[in-house]
Amino acid sequence: MTKHPSAEQNQIRTYVSCKMSVPDYMQCAEDHQTLLVVVQPDGIVPEESFFKIYKRISTVSQINVRDSQRVLYIRYRHHYPPENNEWGDFQTHRKVVGLITITDCSSGKDWPQTFEKFHLQKEVYGSTLYDSRLFVFGLQGEIAEQTRTDVAFYPSYDECENVEKRIEDFIESLFIVLESKRLDRAIDKSGDKIPLLCVPFEKKDFVGLDTDSRHYKKRCQGRMRKHVGDLCLQAGMLQDSLVHYHMAVELLRSVNDFLWLGAALEGLCSASVIYHYPGGTGGKIGSRRAQGGSLSAEAGAQEVLIDPGALTSNGISADTSSEIGRAKNCLSPEDIIEKYKEAISYYSKYKNAGVIELEACVKAVRVLAIQKRSMEASEFLQNAVYINLRQLCLTLGTASFQLLDVRLGICFDIIKPITLSILQSRESSIATMWLFPSGEAGGFLTSVET
Repeated sequence: MTKHPSAEQNQIRTYVSCKMSVPDYMQCAEDHQTLLVVVQPDGIVPEESFFKIYKRISTVSQINVRDSQRVLYIRYRHHYPPENNEWGDFQTHRKVVGLITITDCSSGKDWPQTFEKFHLQKEVYGSTLYDSRLFVFGLQGEIAEQTRTDVAFYPSYDECENVEKRIEDFIESLFIVLESKRLDRAIDKSGDKIPLLCVPFEKKDFVGLDTDSRHYKKRCQGRMRKHVGDLCLQAGMLQDSLVHYHMAVELLRSVNDFLWLGAALEGLCSASVIYHYPGGTGGKIGSRRAQGGSLSAEAGAQEVLIDPGALTSNGISADTSSEIGRAKNCLSPEDIIEKYKEAISYYSKYKNAGVIELEACVKAVRVLAIQKRSMEASEFLQNAVYINLRQLCLTLGTASFQLLDVRLGICFDIIKPITLSILQSRESSIATMWLFPSGEAGGFLTSVET
């Protein structure tokens, strides 16, 4: 007998679908150092042909920056909700910076319309895009012989030898824009006001505030420090990112800016995870290249020693070399988990940050799996699901112990992808423990795997 969802279940699912962000259960700490590129078809493109090209594009996931020891990492998605993109200032790895469009066009008459569709597609992510490319298959003749940087023409899906080279050039163009933004936001601009970075639900809360108050200026400084830390991490500057995150934590803690303090702590955790576990925590095939060189500072410190004189009048300084010498930069493996817990506790204060909180829990679990701390991992993930369910129920006014205890009904959509992810990682026993701590696993894991 088919069990239909109740009105309450439908209401909750509707609420989840209307949230500001869609959870990514495959997120891991090292994703914070990646640039997000969306690859999408335009028009009627055969699915097999699209994924054939998408697979080739995805092989170019990291490149060495010219005349530098830095490495740039790319994360590709063939679908990305536009509402997630609105949180790009909060965590820059959520921002779509590159767009690659794949399309069929067999006639020169169709070319103007094809190119117009490409421009319309760019408008979806237009506010955050650094650069974009259009790959056209099937068009030959005078139009296809044009030399353009933003468009590549190929006779067919089987005759496109230089796709990977095109992607490498594209990534280099992304790096140029990234580096420009990093330098622009890090350079001291004495006398200029630092803009207040906001998440979508905050914008209405800051209308009418005194922008000349010391509290407001510190909030702006702390958020910008955190943002520059994100940009440094993406640009392959691990040491600099650690310094910026540490200073952001101090500034944001002083003004009780809890949401962004949580983000700064999570950034600090991510940078430390990248240093300690260069092979990655996502359980993916292959390992990431160890980066960041050697951190001269001793790892494991919970406090950061910063000379107040290192801060400029507006809190941003491009030269962090002296600060690196003063800061005990990298968290120890044990401190990483403690800081994750602290960050998650701050996220839990905001009902609109439920997805951010959930993903942070998943990232922490992946680290605990590598550390072979299975019981802590199971508690982490179990609490994450209950916390999010409680937030949903309180928001809808339907909180009840019976509703919170449902595991295979309302929250199945949450549980299944996380369980699959953990099953595929290094510690499959974690999935059993966090779902069924008393051991009554039954046939659930078998049903999930199938």
